[in-house]
Amino acid sequence: MDSAQVLKKIKEIEDEIHRTQKNKATEYHIGILKAKIAKLKRMLYAPSGRGGGGGFDIRKSGDATAVMIGFPSVGKSTLLNKITNAESQIGAYEFTTLNCIPGMMKYKDAYIQVLDLPGIIKGATRGKGRGREIISVAMKADIIIILLDSKHPEHYQTIMKELYDFGVRLDKMPPDVVVKPLIQGGVTVTAASAYLKNITKNEIIAALNEYGIYNANVMVREKIGIEEFIDVLEGNRKYIPSVVVVNKIDEKPPDFEEMYKGINYLAISAENELGLERLREKIYGGLKFIRIFTKRRGEKVDLEEALIMRAGNTVEDVCVKLHKDLKKNFKYAIVWGKSVKHPAQRVGLAHKIADGDIVQIVTR
Repeated sequence: MDSAQVLKKIKEIEDEIHRTQKNKATEYHIGILKAKIAKLKRMLYAPSGRGGGGGFDIRKSGDATAVMIGFPSVGKSTLLNKITNAESQIGAYEFTTLNCIPGMMKYKDAYIQVLDLPGIIKGATRGKGRGREIISVAMKADIIIILLDSKHPEHYQTIMKELYDFGVRLDKMPPDVVVKPLIQGGVTVTAASAYLKNITKNEIIAALNEYGIYNANVMVREKIGIEEFIDVLEGNRKYIPSVVVVNKIDEKPPDFEEMYKGINYLAISAENELGLERLREKIYGGLKFIRIFTKRRGEKVDLEEALIMRAGNTVEDVCVKLHKDLKKNFKYAIVWGKSVKHPAQRVGLAHKIADGDIVQIVTR
């Protein structure tokens, strides 16, 4: 099916859902319909497969990567130049930035790569305005900066929808759900009753069946809805922190506060350098950095030389950051600190590190 046919099919299924009264008899049917929509959207919004290129193929560097997403002419290039060492072209007209422009922001003890992407427009996930390439880059980010113009709060919902439809889940963690397929035995759902208030077992079974799973143990460990359960089955969602920034605050209209009511934002003026220090702090805090220390066998630890990592990182991430061959030749690691039960504990690649840990990598 081409895009028009897929969109038509999605609309037909959505209309059917709206016409169907939800009750015990229709739960299974609705679960199947919602799973069908998710699969159709995957067809519609999947990247074209042509790769980045054209200025979009950016190598990640630094301790983390932040991506700016916004409509044309909201001030992304100006902001990039103010908070990093980049030199992005600036013009008072739309679509100034035609490529992905990187810059490096040094804040506290971290180096944060910031990417200025071309302006996004409505319909981006369907390919309008190179939208698929733009959002594909954003999906690789460690944090997304949604940049808005003080006079255009309507852009917020458009950007949120485009990112959501592409599989980006902002400021959320992956649902705490485990699906273990089996050879036989049907579907068993294990969950506290409180976790199934927004989803029924029939909907879970229907979604599983639509994905070709007829026998499985499903463990639900938090309150979810059918959309979150389908996200688990899709397995390709990206869970990324974000910060919403409203630029050109010096040009704000009289009813600005009412226009942006309900949106958690940080107000700035990139041109006049208002609020930029708070923005740097917000980006830094959202990335949840931790500091660890490394040592070699027989040497003392240099507590002045920290390695910047992220909360949730593992020993494997430390190896990758230090040297490309460390993971390949890894034998075990010795760790001192909050992440281990006793000092000098031996751990493997999957061990999660904590702030202040001392890590020694032992290779073969």
